[in-house]
Amino acid sequence: MIQTGKRIRRQGVGVLAVLVLLCAGCSPATTRNVASFIFDGVPAPPPPDQYCAPWLAERQVQVGPARKVGTEGSFHPPYKNKQCNDCHDFTKSGGLVAPRKELCFRCHDTIIQGAYIHAPAASGECLNCHLPHDSPFASLLKEEKAKLCTSCHAEPRMARSLHERAARAAIHCTDCHDPHAGTTKFFLK
Repeated sequence: MIQTGKRIRRQGVGVLAVLVLLCAGCSPATTRNVASFIFDGVPAPPPPDQYCAPWLAERQVQVGPARKVGTEGSFHPPYKNKQCNDCHDFTKSGGLVAPRKELCFRCHDTIIQGAYIHAPAASGECLNCHLPHDSPFASLLKEEKAKLCTSCHAEPRMARSLHERAARAAIHCTDCHDPHAGTTKFFLK
């Protein structure tokens, strides 16, 4: 009888070990749920604001400190509303629900309209101009509107005198040109 009890305990420990190993590949939430079902005293998960804390700390080094909701600038609505799963899937190798060059078009499917398409927009390089979560500038831009276009477009402007007058009058590139696409050459509005 004592031998049978020891064997049952060993089998129970073996079953638990198999369950733990199976859950090792699961999401942290699933692993915690299984572990708390089997064991007492499993710590509660961190608050939602802390889930991405290590990732956000790494990103701050790359793009500067995040801002609090309510300050000037712009926020991507899913980020502002903590709907991370709209874009992120941490069970996939890239951590995104779609490839990076296709991700923005899942929601912004009408942004490119017309026969003439700006090369970064056509190739899904949205992050060349925009930040994905928040920005101190409007429209999630990486830089202020007056400087963004010239960060890539340093070539001499066609209609140079017109562009010089526009710059002096604080008319920005996007006041005349659509930054994504258009029906006319040079994306004129």
